Amino acid sequence: MTQIIEPKLSYKITGLCFKVQNKLGRFASERQYLDELERLLKEENIEYERELEILKFEPSAAKGNRVDLMIAKRILFDAKAKKFVTKEDYVQMLRYLYASKLKLGLIVNFRSTYLKPKRVINNLI
Repeated sequence: MTQIIEPKLSYKITGLCFKVQNKLGRFASERQYLDELERLLKEENIEYERELEILKFEPSAAKGNRVDLMIAKRILFDAKAKKFVTKEDYVQMLRYLYASKLKLGLIVNFRSTYLKPKRVINNLI
């Protein structure tokens, strides 16, 4: 049987993302979405780090690679505000997961008509 990784925390984060999109709509900037999500994370007393540089985990990683949020030191979160999520977005999240040695990443595209968070799993740990 397959076990879901971080079910309670990822469900909570998804709920907060719906609140963010309901408040800001589909055409805000990525930064505005992250600012609002950050505010909600503080309200819920959920620990997070914003714009975390991957060099912190992997000194040999390319300089300048930053994940939008690391939530509760267990989930990486990447916010998008574009037409659709691409293969490159998945590959980028996988690189971040490998470097951080975390198991779960979430990619959320707030521009979508229907919010559909994408779960990215690191199978190499």
